[in-house]
Amino acid sequence: MEGTIFLLLKITIKTTHKNIHDAIRELQSKTELNVSSTKNVKVLKTEIMQLKTKTH
Repeated sequence: MEGTIFLLLKITIKTTHKNIHDAIRELQSKTELNVSSTKNVKVLKTEIMQLKTKTH
């Protein structure tokens, strides 16, 4: 069987950014994601879905 699942991440941060959207944007662009396959589940593709943040 093949399908798509969504895993949510909870991330607690402390930032020097004045705007939380800038911190989110920075994390989205710099994060490297690794989800490993298991004996019964083969990971075919992973991606970080970009959150549409406000612009200044």
